[in-house]
Amino acid sequence: MSEPSLENLLRDARVDLVLSRIESNPSVISEVIKYLDSSIRSIKFNSINVLGQVGDKSKTAVPKLIKLLEDEDWSICRETVRSLGNIGELAKDAIPNLSKLLNSKEISIRKEAAISLGKIGNPTKDSISGLVKACNDDSEEVRTEAARSIGELGPEAQGSIPQLMKCLKDADWAVRTASAQSISKIGKGSTIAIPQLIQSLEDKDWRVQYRVINTLADIGREAVQSLLEVLNHKKKNVRIGAIDALSEMKISDPEVINRLAILLKDKKEAVRGKAAYALRNIGKDSIPALVKALDTANKKMQIVILTAIGGIGKDAAEVIPTIINFLKHPEQDNELPLSQSFFGRIGQAFSTFFTDPTSTKSKIRVEAARTLGRIGPESENVIKALEIALRDPKKNVRREAALALGKFGSLSKMSIPSLINALNDRSPDVRWRISEALGKIGEKTTEVVSILNELIHDKCDYVCESAYNALDELTGE
Repeated sequence: MSEPSLENLLRDARVDLVLSRIESNPSVISEVIKYLDSSIRSIKFNSINVLGQVGDKSKTAVPKLIKLLEDEDWSICRETVRSLGNIGELAKDAIPNLSKLLNSKEISIRKEAAISLGKIGNPTKDSISGLVKACNDDSEEVRTEAARSIGELGPEAQGSIPQLMKCLKDADWAVRTASAQSISKIGKGSTIAIPQLIQSLEDKDWRVQYRVINTLADIGREAVQSLLEVLNHKKKNVRIGAIDALSEMKISDPEVINRLAILLKDKKEAVRGKAAYALRNIGKDSIPALVKALDTANKKMQIVILTAIGGIGKDAAEVIPTIINFLKHPEQDNELPLSQSFFGRIGQAFSTFFTDPTSTKSKIRVEAARTLGRIGPESENVIKALEIALRDPKKNVRREAALALGKFGSLSKMSIPSLINALNDRSPDVRWRISEALGKIGEKTTEVVSILNELIHDKCDYVCESAYNALDELTGE
């Protein structure tokens, strides 16, 4: 049975099969181009569709496609507009015709014309002025695509920024978002839009706020002063937006750091958290401000600040003594192991409750252990502090201490005796992290192997699995 003709495939809209033929034989493109003259609508329409999907390989079809922009069938015209856009820069000769179609009576044609002008690029006076005018179209879809395509034209579209600034006040969120994005893409000339962008931080739609924040961050240093001026704005979302933009910039400037540090005491928790995250992103130079804030912060905020310091990593090594102090339990005997007797555990539970009834302090110790794990074992004091934390009254602290020691790998070798002693912990999570740490430390001693072999029979499945994995790491099997 012979295969169907190309004409029949195009008539029956078997675009997939036509594309498959082109993939195996590119010369088929020339045959498809011939069918652009077909008097049968389906053949003509599907030929246009195929050429658009082939993209820049259809460059020789551009002259014929340009003529089809005048077709009386609006759907043929729209499909041609779309295909020219898919061909891209090689279809630049179509720019004048596409610019005129921004005035078409058919909404879908105006929309596709705006999209295609952005895809083709190569801005001209006609395309830029046409897109600027289309930003005032009655259809929000056309306005959105026009605003978005202006950004695709790049720096040569700087003259359109005033229009994009107006679009930041459009009734439709998609138009506002596209406008902010285009201002960013246009480049240096976009600095004139900073005041309007700052004002748009008040936008009620989170999608617009997100794009405005990114645009301000892309503008960079030129936007810093304006952002600092709204850090004390009465609206929480504006303060957060300004913080987010500064956070993305990661500019290590004393004024920026100081102003962000002030917000660590903001009345809104979300603002305080964002400020800490921004200081973390700035890095090492923000450490003094974070440490200073630890002294006066409430317990919840201390946890947030410790997390920020941990995020800075090794560059925060100077803070290790402070973090160790936060890891210490005030009632813990540093020399005696955690009591495993029934009455010992009851006594410990009462002691823990009365010294920390809300567990907030234990959460601080948990975060301190994590922070030390992120900073690294810059001194033996870190490992010793984590060894002591293996005897903390709270299981979550003990678990994080074991996890941190495991992160250090062979550098935690001196902690092996403490880890082994802590393996009789009642919490499976603690035993899990200890067995995992023993594998990562990598000391294949008789005692370690024997202990791990015993843990294979632990009553908790994931402890058994962790012990198996640790043995595999040690033995290489």
